[in-house]
Amino acid sequence: MSQMKSYYEKEVVPKLIETFGYKNRMQIPKLDKIVLNMGLGEAIHNVKIIDTAVAELRLIAGQQPVVTRAKRSIAAFKLREGMPVGCRVTLRRNRMYDFYYKLVNIALARVRDFRGISGKAFDGRGNYSLGIREHIIFPEIDYDRIDKIKGMNVTVVTTARTDPEAKKLLKLMGMPFRN
Repeated sequence: MSQMKSYYEKEVVPKLIETFGYKNRMQIPKLDKIVLNMGLGEAIHNVKIIDTAVAELRLIAGQQPVVTRAKRSIAAFKLREGMPVGCRVTLRRNRMYDFYYKLVNIALARVRDFRGISGKAFDGRGNYSLGIREHIIFPEIDYDRIDKIKGMNVTVVTTARTDPEAKKLLKLMGMPFRN
C-alpha cells in the first residue's frame, strides 16, 4: 500500500467524518483517478513532438500514455481529422496515490515564485483541474535532454459530491491552496 493511501485512511478519513458528519463509510470522499493530459497543437507541423511528449509523460506517470487524435478537421489550423494532437494517461489506485504525493510534495515545490494553487478550479461536482506550465518541475525529467518545455493539465477526480467537500479532502491530503 502506498504511503499516501495509508495517510488518507489514518489521518484524512477521521477529520472528514468529524467535519461533515458522515454516517456511512461510503459517503466519505476519496480520490477516484488522476488524468494527465498534454495538448500539443504544434504537433501539426512537427510529428516528432508527440513521440517525445509520450516518452516524457511515461516517465512522469510511470504508465504508458495514449495518443489523442483530432476529432474533426479545422482548415484555419491546418488540422485534419485523425491527426495526433496530444497524449493523456489515467492513473488509478496505487499509481494515482504515488503521483499525487509526488505532485504535492516534490513537483509543486519546484515551481518558480510559488504562492499556492487556486482554490477556484473546481468543476461543481468535486473534481479539481490544475494547469502546469512547465513539465520540467517533475524530478524524472532531465532538464538537459528536453527539446521544448511543454505544459500539461492535471485533473484530480474525487468521489465528493460538492466542491467544499473535495477542497477539504485535497487540503487535508496536502494540496497547497492559496488563502
